[in-house]
Amino acid sequence: MARPAVTVAVRAARAAGNIILRYMNRAGNLIVTEKQHLDFATEVDRQAEAEIVRELRRAYPDHAILGEESGASGKKNARFTWVIDPLDGTHNYLRGIPQFAVSIAQLDRGEPQHGVIFDPLRDEIFSASKGDGAFLNDRRIRVSKREELDGALLATGFPYRQREHLDAQLDMTRALLGKAEDLRRAGSAALDLAWTANGRLDGYFEIGLKPWDMAAGVLLVREAGGRYCDFAGRDGIPASGNLLAGNMHVVASMIEAIAPVLPPALLKP
Repeated sequence: MARPAVTVAVRAARAAGNIILRYMNRAGNLIVTEKQHLDFATEVDRQAEAEIVRELRRAYPDHAILGEESGASGKKNARFTWVIDPLDGTHNYLRGIPQFAVSIAQLDRGEPQHGVIFDPLRDEIFSASKGDGAFLNDRRIRVSKREELDGALLATGFPYRQREHLDAQLDMTRALLGKAEDLRRAGSAALDLAWTANGRLDGYFEIGLKPWDMAAGVLLVREAGGRYCDFAGRDGIPASGNLLAGNMHVVASMIEAIAPVLPPALLKP
């Protein structure tokens, strides 16, 4: 049975998903703002986040909230913080590409406790609670069983926020594709992590993620029997935002494969 926090997060995610789907056929007419170079937000992002915050505040008025659009709110030293990405994959959404999701996680002093990723187009709810396992629509999921990079299907995203790392990204991609079967770049970090937890993908790597991009997804991966760490192999949510995730064998092989090509800047905690 889902924990109460997951039940609340699912309700909030579905409410946001309804807003996202309602505007989908009108995406070309949405008001779009550029928060920073190549980083866009729409009125749908803001409305969806407001709906999530409303649901969370109703159930947990004393918890802090960190939203991609609204920033930090609530008690500064609160034990629990909800981390929200109301529409992960905004670029896809604006172009009618059917790959985007709602991501909600609860952190306990920085450690993921509960996470929900909702794909409204496929009506797929990925959920996890620390120690309880990971689930897709109430069915338990596990990471893939692949034992090496040979034959692995990996996913990534390109560092549009940090274009200075583009050469490093291409070097990593070349090193990994020298051993893996293939690579996907679908445009939603949350879904990449959810699909890694579900075994659709064998591994995932990306440079410069934000907390809301990965907080729910990394919990799913861990509770599905996998591992997440930074590029140097340090476990936990990386402050750098440089993330590797997958099953234990694939992550170890990815660390080994990229080590010779990584610049020192990407190995920092």
